[in-house]
Amino acid sequence: MTSAFRWFCCLLLCFTLFSAAPASAASSVPDANRVWRVIYVEGGPFINYQQTLAHTARGLQKLGLISNGQVAIPKDSESASDMWLWLADHAKGRIRFMRDGFYSAEWDGTARQALKEAVIERIRNRKDVDMVICMGTWAGLDMASEDLGIPVFSMSVTDAVAAGIVLSAEDSGKDNVHAQLEPGRFRRQLSMFHEIFKFKKLGVPFEDTPDGRNTAAMDEIEATAKELGIELVTASAPLDVPNEEEAFRNLKGCVDRLLTSADALYLTYTSTPMHRIPALMAPVLAAGLPSFAQAGPQFVEYGVLMSLAQASFDDIGQFEASAIAEVVAGRKPRDVNQIFEPELGLAVNLKAAMKIGWNPPLEILAAVDEIYQQIPTER
Repeated sequence: MTSAFRWFCCLLLCFTLFSAAPASAASSVPDANRVWRVIYVEGGPFINYQQTLAHTARGLQKLGLISNGQVAIPKDSESASDMWLWLADHAKGRIRFMRDGFYSAEWDGTARQALKEAVIERIRNRKDVDMVICMGTWAGLDMASEDLGIPVFSMSVTDAVAAGIVLSAEDSGKDNVHAQLEPGRFRRQLSMFHEIFKFKKLGVPFEDTPDGRNTAAMDEIEATAKELGIELVTASAPLDVPNEEEAFRNLKGCVDRLLTSADALYLTYTSTPMHRIPALMAPVLAAGLPSFAQAGPQFVEYGVLMSLAQASFDDIGQFEASAIAEVVAGRKPRDVNQIFEPELGLAVNLKAAMKIGWNPPLEILAAVDEIYQQIPTER
C-alpha cells in the first residue's frame, strides 16, 4: 500500500470532526394530530436542491410523516418547482407541502429582497405557515435572520456557520433554527486532492462578495491552503446572476484565466446547469489540469476529474427528515443535532483522467466508490 493511499484512507477516517452534543428535553407536549403547513424558499434552481428535497420527502415517508414521498427528479430542468407541486398534490400526512408555498429568487438579488419580504409578511400576517424549508445560503440567511416564530430548516448550505445562518455546529443560536453541518468537509477535500497530485498552485473561481465567499467556503479553503503550503490563485466574477448565459460566461472566464497560472482547479459551488459543465471543463482537460468538484460527484459525471462521493442523497434526506420528525414530536429545532457525518468515498471520471494523461494507481481505484467512464457531449 502506497503512502498516498494510506494518507487517503487516513483522511477519510480521521478528519470527521466533532460529535453530536446531547440535546435537551422536549420543549412542549406535541399535538399528535397536528398537520404542519410547510413552504419552500431558495435562492435559485440548483441540482443539489432537487436531490435534497426529493430524498427528504422519501425520508419523511419512511418515518411515517407522509404517505407518498416518491417524487421524481426532473431530467431536463434544475428547478424544484414542479417537484414541490407534485408533493403538494400527492404527499399527504402530518407534513403538508403548501401548493402556493414555493418561493425562488431565480438568482436575482433584487428579487431576493422582495421574496424575503413577501414570505415574512405571509408568515406574520396570514399565519398560514408552520415550517420553512430553506435551500442554500441566500434562503438560509434571509429566513434565519428574522424572528419568525416557526421552525426554519436550512439545507444544502456550504457552511451555515461561516455564512452566519447559525452560531456554531453544536448550537444554532436560535430556538427556531436548525441547519445541516458537516464540519471539516472542505479541509478533507483539499487535503485528499493535494495528497494525490502535489500541486503547488490551486486555481479557485468564485464570486468575491460576502455571499459568494460563504457559498464557496473561502475561509476554510484559505486556511487549509495555508496549512498545506498551497498558493491559491483566484479569479472572481458575478456568478449568482439570473441570466444563465451571463453566469456561465462569467464562470468560464474565471476558469479560463486560471489555466495558465494554476497547477490544478478546485471548482467551487456553481448554479451552472449540468449540461454546461462539459464545455466549462473542456479547456481544463486540454490544459492537462487535475480538477476537483466541491459540490459532489454529479459534477464528476459531467467532466470534472474527481470529488468526494456519497453513494446517494439518501443519507442527507434521512438526516433532514429525522430532524423535521424530532421537531414534529415536540423538540425545538435548536435542540436537534445539526452535525451530519456521512460515509465518504471517492468519485473519479476515467475519461477526464485519460484526457489529462493521469493513470490512477490501482490502490486509488480500489478506494473509488463512483467511476464514470464518459463525459456527456459538450453543448
